[in-house]
Amino acid sequence: MTAYHPDPAILAVADFLADPVKAVTFPSHVLRFRNDRAAKTVGLDNLTDEQWTRHFGAFEPLPGNLPEPLALRYHGHQFRVYNPDIGDGRGFLFAQARDASGRLLDFGTKGSGTTPYSRSGDGRLTLKGGVREILATEMLEALGVVTSKTFSLIETGERLYRGDEPSPTRSAVMVRLSHGHIRIGSFQRLAILGQIEEITRLAHYVVETLYGEPAGDTPELRLLDHVVTGTARLAASYMAAGFVHGVLNSDNINTTAESFDYGPWRFTPFWDEEFTAAYFDHQKLYAFGRQAYSIHWDVVQLAIALAKVVDVEALAPILDAFPARYEEAYRTAMLWRLLVKPRDEASDLALVQAIERFLSQQTMTIDRFFFDFAGARQAAPDEVGPLLAGYEPIKPLDHPFWQDSEPCSMHIDEVEAIWAAIDTADDWGPLHAKVAAIRRMGDALA
Repeated sequence: MTAYHPDPAILAVADFLADPVKAVTFPSHVLRFRNDRAAKTVGLDNLTDEQWTRHFGAFEPLPGNLPEPLALRYHGHQFRVYNPDIGDGRGFLFAQARDASGRLLDFGTKGSGTTPYSRSGDGRLTLKGGVREILATEMLEALGVVTSKTFSLIETGERLYRGDEPSPTRSAVMVRLSHGHIRIGSFQRLAILGQIEEITRLAHYVVETLYGEPAGDTPELRLLDHVVTGTARLAASYMAAGFVHGVLNSDNINTTAESFDYGPWRFTPFWDEEFTAAYFDHQKLYAFGRQAYSIHWDVVQLAIALAKVVDVEALAPILDAFPARYEEAYRTAMLWRLLVKPRDEASDLALVQAIERFLSQQTMTIDRFFFDFAGARQAAPDEVGPLLAGYEPIKPLDHPFWQDSEPCSMHIDEVEAIWAAIDTADDWGPLHAKVAAIRRMGDALA
């Protein structure tokens, strides 16, 4: 059993990174989702529902943890336009704790009230938004994407008005468990404000506290190297999962390369590189097939910020490694989704290219393809079969999941149906059933 190990390490950099704030007092608290699987990793699965609600709905401080929440300060490029007027506008860092391996995890909120960075927003979260975040994080985790975990969702009894969904709608407060909340935009803010010493201090924090490594004389170089490798892997895993994040702004890219903050996300049914998730992404900037490019662009912005401290000549070779690291991670992710062992670079590349060509015909959904041909259980299409024939499965496919007639998917029609059951009949059964089905798939893929 994992013991609860609080460690509010963020206080070492909070003087320039965050502002103390207070959570809003909600009219009511109805616990709708508690992630005991995630809670077990940080020693909090033994909380009663009443204790859980006090901590993650009313935000009573956890023992030995942050005495008050912290709203983080950051800037960022939003659809390539620099915005200095952002920061945690409807969330805050509530607590930090170590898991059994010693890794530091953040408890971050969404919908917990206004902060100095709320601008004209009400600091709230719709219940539908919280439900969608549960579905996104559960599905991505099962499909091998390094993602935040939706830790808690509590309905809060307010009626919210939104221009992009039927209103009034129900409200909620969510807690995510994430490996850090230091964003590329956190460094951009320090650079634009000329806080040079603080850039180095924050780089030390990320490398030493979040990555658990000695920072050395140039923590900025170690940081960039980690971010390049991690975000290349993240972009590759999005592609193999058929996932479109929707808003890959630089304030949404974590320096630990963990996917988080799910707004207008979608899973594309077919391999369509022009598929977008955000209705307001008119230029298709963050379309399915442009996600690696977009994330690389964001990492360039990190390098630009770090150039306030380190010579560009030292940063450039690390930054230039992104395409090669992405291509390697992409081949690895696609083969993992097929549950076959890699062979050699040339064979792996040929197989992945054949898969892309076949899927681009859009005669079969992405999920159906990987479900049918994982471990070469069935004869693959002519375009893929001869290349796949020489590959060995990673493990025996003896999980009952592989006997199902249909793959486990997460397309928009099902997302809307799950929400409709909650919205019209307060029926949470479809949501909990879907989470169970997703976790069953994750067990089969693990």
